[in-house]
Amino acid sequence: MPLPPPPQPLVTALQLGQLLKSARKRRKLTQADVAGWLGLSQNRVSYLEQHPDELSFKQLLGWCAAVGLELRLGERKGPESANNAEW
Repeated sequence: MPLPPPPQPLVTALQLGQLLKSARKRRKLTQADVAGWLGLSQNRVSYLEQHPDELSFKQLLGWCAAVGLELRLGERKGPESANNAEW
């Protein structure tokens, strides 16, 4: 299995959706696989990959567990910390 990309800061919902999708594909999981893990339909997982701002926190944690991601929060560093996020 290839090495995962290095951790990266997320500042938009779109970035989150792309990260969740790429992690799923790296693990060779289908949307149906993730849906089964989360108790959702495959159609809903497809929708949430495109609209990650609609994920509940519980769903996000479950999705991370399903695709092997770890969620971390921390203070932003540098001048970008003053920028307003698109959320």
